[in-house]
Amino acid sequence: MHQAYGGVVPELASRDHIRRVVPLTRQVMAAAGHAMDDVDVVAYTRGPGLAGALLVGAGMACALGVALDRPLLGVHHLEGHLLSPFLSADPPCFPFVALLVSGGHTQLMRVDGVGQYTLLGETVDDAAGEAFDKSAKLMGLPYPGGPHLARLAEGGRSDAFELPRPMLHSGNLDFSFAGLKTAVRTHLVRLGWLDNAPALADPRHHALLSDLAASTQAAIVEVLLKKSLAALKHTGLKRLVVAGGVGANRLLRTQMDLACGRRGVRVHYPEMHLCTDNGAMIALAAAMRLQTGQASLSREPSFDVRPRWDLAAI
Repeated sequence: MHQAYGGVVPELASRDHIRRVVPLTRQVMAAAGHAMDDVDVVAYTRGPGLAGALLVGAGMACALGVALDRPLLGVHHLEGHLLSPFLSADPPCFPFVALLVSGGHTQLMRVDGVGQYTLLGETVDDAAGEAFDKSAKLMGLPYPGGPHLARLAEGGRSDAFELPRPMLHSGNLDFSFAGLKTAVRTHLVRLGWLDNAPALADPRHHALLSDLAASTQAAIVEVLLKKSLAALKHTGLKRLVVAGGVGANRLLRTQMDLACGRRGVRVHYPEMHLCTDNGAMIALAAAMRLQTGQASLSREPSFDVRPRWDLAAI
């Protein structure tokens, strides 16, 4: 639906959520073999994210809460990603360092338990996922661009183009990827391919475009890898969680496993199908908060969604 626009259109997303949320809920409950009366708590994503889409979820949750006479629990989107590896066959143990690479977020957190999160570093401009998607769009790849860029990169040389590694030697654990996207654009201008769909689609240019994709991916992965290793050294911890959509990137997983294996660090990921946004991780985060007595349940319907919400402050 969003491919024609090269990115998510909030109004279209919200309308599509409205159309899908009720039949999807019925489908999921039927597949689980449960009736709605079996639900103990109605959990939903309170933020961060697009306000319109969040309101659709909150509205559905409030309606269910009233209809079923069940309490409500608003969940932080990034907490869902952070805890999603607990659904995997190889769940982590606390404490650990978490690399959250989801959409517009790139953060390093120290995690000492459910709700015990300390921010170590974050992006100061574009996130890693945005760098993937924006670079892919410049290369004429369809939305969402990250997976398409990764596939194109498989046939390319990662050292073919000289691209920056922003803030790699900044002395802190923050990130910056806006300059990388600008460098990709500069190379496309030099080649005469920027906004030139015929040139980008020309089979004769495929190998060089693959090289640019591979070089872009290598730059992003190197920064994520070295900052994560620096965070592990800073905290002294020997366990790392990589979560969020970019966590599905195969090059990132391969290089992270190799580097951490040499340092005696265990790395944990969510299952591939749980890397992108999903309801299972939100349900899990709610359940873990309930189990640890940290859930702020409410019986009053509320549409107080939080498009911006600091994970370390919850």
